[in-house]
Amino acid sequence: MSKYTTNELMAVAASHLLQDKQNVVVGIGLPQIATILAQNTHAPNLSIIYEHGVVNPQPIDMGVGIADPRLWYQADYFTSFVGALGCLLQKGLVDVGFLGGLQVDQYGNLNSTLVKTDNGFKHYTGSGGAGDIATYSKNIFVMMRHEKRKIVDTVDFITSVGYYKGKTSREDIGLPACNSVKIITNLCVLGFSKADKKIQIDSIHPGVSLEEVKENTGASFLIPVKPRVTEEPSKEEIELLENQIDPDHQYI
Repeated sequence: MSKYTTNELMAVAASHLLQDKQNVVVGIGLPQIATILAQNTHAPNLSIIYEHGVVNPQPIDMGVGIADPRLWYQADYFTSFVGALGCLLQKGLVDVGFLGGLQVDQYGNLNSTLVKTDNGFKHYTGSGGAGDIATYSKNIFVMMRHEKRKIVDTVDFITSVGYYKGKTSREDIGLPACNSVKIITNLCVLGFSKADKKIQIDSIHPGVSLEEVKENTGASFLIPVKPRVTEEPSKEEIELLENQIDPDHQYI
């Protein structure tokens, strides 16, 4: 029997990518879990920013959405949607923006707007603040299920720009440079090559084979000669997740 769940592994893998003193815009779910975990372990001075304007809360319960007042408990600061995404994000003060989506492509572009079907297009909620967050965050982290229909060569619609068409194309169309894009899935951690900004394997989770990753990926991707294995969660991290951060196991 595994000592941790797949969601716990994803949360820990994401938390390891975060650094102390970073400002992180985060939403509900595993990104929130990962960020709180980092704050309680190796990054105590990390700042958590919810896009509606709550900064560094200390929730007892996870809540069911960012507008749930239970998530605002003992926050350091209350501003607004404009304060978070206008004053903080667009001033270049956000180090990491956590996002999700329906699809991600070989250059890290995200689609949360619509997907093609046999009957035309199926529409979804769209950007919210994700387009802004992808544009102005210094680093973009994505958490999603690893499926062939989700990780594709070309998204059906670009909602949030990653590296656009690769190489310097993001900067060429006038967007601020992005230091890194990381995709944390239930099978592996994906990054992007320095030169071409093309999707590649950073690490494969314990117990997952390279063939399993290939079978579940709809995009062509770069493979290192010897793929690294994702670091397993420590006993301390699992205890924090299960007993303190998400004791009701809403997300882990």
